Amino acid sequence: MAVKNGTAYIEEQINSILCQLAPNDELIVSDDQSIDTTLDIVRSFDDSRIKIFSSPRRGAISNFELALSRSSGDLIFLADQDDIWHSDKLSTMIPYFRNHDLVVCDCILVGEQRNVLCNSFFEWNRSGKGFVRNLISNSYMGCCMGFKRNVLEKALPFPNNIASHDSWIGMVAETHFKPLFLKNTLVSHRIHSSNASTSGRASTTPPIRRVTQRYQLVRNLISRSL
Repeated sequence: MAVKNGTAYIEEQINSILCQLAPNDELIVSDDQSIDTTLDIVRSFDDSRIKIFSSPRRGAISNFELALSRSSGDLIFLADQDDIWHSDKLSTMIPYFRNHDLVVCDCILVGEQRNVLCNSFFEWNRSGKGFVRNLISNSYMGCCMGFKRNVLEKALPFPNNIASHDSWIGMVAETHFKPLFLKNTLVSHRIHSSNASTSGRASTTPPIRRVTQRYQLVRNLISRSL
């Protein structure tokens, strides 16, 4: 979990995660120099499974990269500070790793007070696997993703010019591993004015910038394959 000034929602999210973790699991929290009470809330859980690291204020992608680099588990799940994991998220997703390297679940989009805005991100986004499909329009939403360590080892370190950490990891999986899109809805993804990402909303990136990002993505994937 990469965090920054997440006081409003982080307690609810951590509660939804910890109740699904085994004693030997870990919750990595990388903080990007929060100036509110985010870290006070995290520390108040007093749970040895929570490990806190400080990110050097280089943005959300670098913050997630630090969190991922500090993880030690065989299975890694990404989490946003303002979402809510459904109670059966891990128990539903984990069995699929017997035959797949990366698993993406569906999510519902909710507002600040958890009012439902959209019942299926997959349907809204027309999500699914496929290299060309995801090169044109990204389906890999970080808060819904889990992957094996072999995927992480191939994805790290992140290239300097990627558009997002989740699309990069997803495309690495498309290129080298076996991804799965699971139709189960297992996350409530909260949409509010302070979201770090634009997932669940129409892109505001200019077309020429999107073309450049896709060109850079392909170049990075080729480099990572050599």
